Amino acid sequence: MNESDWLDQLGPDAYRVMRENGTERPFTSPFVQWEEGGVYHCKGCNTPLFLTDHQFDAGCGWPSFDRPVPGAPIVERLDRSHGMVRTEVRCGVCDSHLGHVFPDGPPTTGNRYCINGICLTREEQE
Repeated sequence: MNESDWLDQLGPDAYRVMRENGTERPFTSPFVQWEEGGVYHCKGCNTPLFLTDHQFDAGCGWPSFDRPVPGAPIVERLDRSHGMVRTEVRCGVCDSHLGHVFPDGPPTTGNRYCINGICLTREEQE
């Protein structure tokens, strides 16, 4: 897909985050609050990435997960932008920027996948 197609599919706000490595404002995603029994998919390619069962309230303003779905094509890259050293999280299928992962999550994994909600769609799980 070319960038014009991505813009048409995602809309300007999601395009800025997913294709231009932007960040949504904190506490603006409806996915900061969640209900159990759902699967979050990449908005760019519909690949399952995270489960509500692994979501927690990190208080940071973005949907947070302690781990991705087993086998999810998550790609982690060193990110030195904005004067920080972080680990960027991208979708391994469509190469869209999703957010970052930090080593300050719950004891289960120690990870906090801090994901821009605008990059996700949610499907209820039966």
